[in-house]
Amino acid sequence: MYKLLLIEDNEFISKGLVYLFSQNNFDVKVVNCLQKADLELNNNYDLIILDLMLPDGNGLDFYNNNLKGKNTIVLTAKDDEDTVVKAIDNGVDDYIIKPFRGKELISRINKILRNKKNENIIAVDNVLINLDSSQVFVNKEEVYFTSLEYKILILLFQNLNRVVLRDVIIDRIWDMSGKFVNDNTLSVYIKRIRKKLQNEYIIKTIKGIGYRVDK
Repeated sequence: MYKLLLIEDNEFISKGLVYLFSQNNFDVKVVNCLQKADLELNNNYDLIILDLMLPDGNGLDFYNNNLKGKNTIVLTAKDDEDTVVKAIDNGVDDYIIKPFRGKELISRINKILRNKKNENIIAVDNVLINLDSSQVFVNKEEVYFTSLEYKILILLFQNLNRVVLRDVIIDRIWDMSGKFVNDNTLSVYIKRIRKKLQNEYIIKTIKGIGYRVDK
C-alpha cells in the first residue's frame, strides 16, 4: 500500500480526499500546516500532495526548501499562469487546480508512482537490480553480494553507457570500508562480480581508465 502525505488546511477537502484515497487503497496522513508537515519529512512517504496557500506559509517556498526530489503534486486554488509555470519549473511532478475531479487525481497519482517504481529498477541483459530492496537478480534468480561488491555494482549500473574511473571506484570503496584499497583489490572485486553476474562481458574494461556497463 502506497503512503501519501496530504498537506491541506481545508477540513472539508481533507475529509473528502481521505475517503477517496481509502477507496483506492492508499494510506494517507493529513496535516493542516507546514510546521506539522516539516515533522513528517523523515517518514517514508511515496508521494506528497501539497496546497500552496497554508496558514503558516507559502507551499511553494516549502517545496523549494524541503521537498525537492520527493514525489510531489500541487493541489491548489491558485490558477495564475506564473505560479503554475514556476512550480513546474521548480520540479513538482504535477499541478492540479481546485476544484478537481477525484478519478483524474487518482489517475495522475498512479502515473507518478508507476514512473517512480520503474526508475528504481535497473535491467540490463540477464541482470535486474531493485534499488528499493537492494536485491540483484541474475537470470531471474536472486544473487547475493557483499556490501562492497554491491556498492561497486550499483555505481557501475547507475552510470550506464559511461566510464566509471578506477580512482572513483577505489575512493568509494575506501570510504565505505575504512581500509586502503588498491588497483589489485579492485580487480579482484570486479572479477567476483562478473562471476556472480554469470556474464563476463557485461562489465567492460576500459584499459587503464576504468569500467563501463552498456545498455
